[in-house]
Amino acid sequence: MTTGTDNDIIPSGEALEVMTENLKKVEELSERLQRVLTNRQTHNAALDGPDQQLFGRAAQAYVTEAIHNPSKIFEHQMSFWSDTMKHFMQAQQELAKGKLTALEDPGPKDRRFSNPLWDQHPYFNYIKKQYLINAEALNNAVKDVGDLDPVEKNRLTYFANQIVDMMSPTNFLATNPDALEKALETEGQSLVQGLENLIRDLEANKGELVVKLADENAFELGRNIATSPGKVVFRNKMMELIQYTPSTEEVHKTPLVIFPPWINKFYILDLKAQNSLVKWLVDEGHTVFMVSWVNPDPTYRDIGMEDYIEDGYLTTISEVKKITKEKQVNAVGYCIAGTTLCLTLSLMKQLGDKSVKSATLFTALTDFSDQGEFTPFLTNDFIDGIELEVEEKGVLPSVIMARTFSFLRSNDLIYGPAIKSYMMGETPPAFDLLYWNGDGANLPAKMAIQYLRGLCQRNELAQEGFELLGHRLSLEDVDVPLCAVACETDHIAAWKDSYRGVQKMGAKNKTFIVTQSGHIAGIVNPPTRNKYGHYTNSDLSLEHSDWLEQADFTAGSWWPRWGDWLQKRSGKMIPARIPGDSSNKILCDAPGTYVEKKATL
Repeated sequence: MTTGTDNDIIPSGEALEVMTENLKKVEELSERLQRVLTNRQTHNAALDGPDQQLFGRAAQAYVTEAIHNPSKIFEHQMSFWSDTMKHFMQAQQELAKGKLTALEDPGPKDRRFSNPLWDQHPYFNYIKKQYLINAEALNNAVKDVGDLDPVEKNRLTYFANQIVDMMSPTNFLATNPDALEKALETEGQSLVQGLENLIRDLEANKGELVVKLADENAFELGRNIATSPGKVVFRNKMMELIQYTPSTEEVHKTPLVIFPPWINKFYILDLKAQNSLVKWLVDEGHTVFMVSWVNPDPTYRDIGMEDYIEDGYLTTISEVKKITKEKQVNAVGYCIAGTTLCLTLSLMKQLGDKSVKSATLFTALTDFSDQGEFTPFLTNDFIDGIELEVEEKGVLPSVIMARTFSFLRSNDLIYGPAIKSYMMGETPPAFDLLYWNGDGANLPAKMAIQYLRGLCQRNELAQEGFELLGHRLSLEDVDVPLCAVACETDHIAAWKDSYRGVQKMGAKNKTFIVTQSGHIAGIVNPPTRNKYGHYTNSDLSLEHSDWLEQADFTAGSWWPRWGDWLQKRSGKMIPARIPGDSSNKILCDAPGTYVEKKATL
């Protein structure tokens, strides 16, 4: 930069070139942005938010409260007005003293406001404090609304929280000190790169904004992710079956088959050698089989839960028995695959099929009587929108499910990554877990509605029974030895809800484990990390709160505890089985071909 005779700061020639180049890029990017928004793929309007009647009923409840209990409304208004004006006057007094400093009270600690300027600079400190006052006022108003159905109160709370999170000053360039500092340091290049990142994400999802959480170029299936050696030994329209190569000379006689959720890909259990449950099980001497589900396209619109059971579970169990020449298998089901494993076990019980020796459930819900944080997404208006969407497209697109799960943790999975990518122009991190999180799958139309209506909304499996394949399937029929693992801070499958379902199962031999952390980190918790501990209690007759209060806590991973439980049900040691030493031909190397297919639509 150079200084002119009038003491004006004049950009140097180099700086002018940078500015000119950036303006040119912005013009090109703006044209791309206009194109992608013009051709934006649309979804049913019901999926963009609640029906307006919810807000009408909330307003009516608020008016009713004002009539019958005016003092409470007056108290809310006075508290908000008092806090706002008090803070304003304090800031004015500091300015009147000639002090350009922030107030001494910086407010509660929040990692969104980790930049020191939020506490030290009067402008940013004032904005932060006013935001927190407004957020508290809104939350208190919603909390004290009476005369509203509990489900609608839950929904109203959810959407109020979404508004609070969305309006955080960190989400706007003019009030985000991190983004402003970065823009100054890079002479605006960070903003140009951020715009390019935004357009890239929009183009990748046909105009739908899905924030990219990980650097997709950093990972390659079979090279540095999903690397456990094995072979695909069976394939049909629903799945590929992987048999992993043994790492021990001897293995347990009873094989182990894992059914992962088909909302995402199986390799969450085989991210890398250091945290791979697959590798750990193979090293423990198990013959491990993994199902890799197909990523459905519109031709799968009529595929239902019955197809997943018949062509997925039952076929897999039959093939594993044939390959290993064993009469029984141990089975694992993760999340929705655990729910469906219970359906399968009920069906097998009624058919007299004893092929499953034991079952393990990871974060599986079977009793949906308390829908918790998912309440806003399981009401009729939202499911009606889902039905219209799948009727048109033949599948429930992965992007809708990803958006739904992300909004349950919007600051961590939407706004935080968006700020880094779009405001600060950063490249997403090379993080294997986040890469997997973004590698979603579609759901077939029929299956999605069966699951949402019959299992989630009507809770049929835990109540009168879920009708499928000519049978009424129930939890009472799940009577094989059972180990269930739930996660203490799971926001998708709350541990207390998993516990309630296990209590209703007919098994006499039941083990329940609660591990620290959430839906993924609690399960992918290798012993070498020594990070999260777990709780155990053999008395499953207790209420969930009493169960946890009286439980024994063990530091470290739950894997060894489960390993001991599994070993007792896995038979004697025999010579290791090598993929391809049976009548099943080897079709290709692990991780197979189905896992490579990306979700479209």
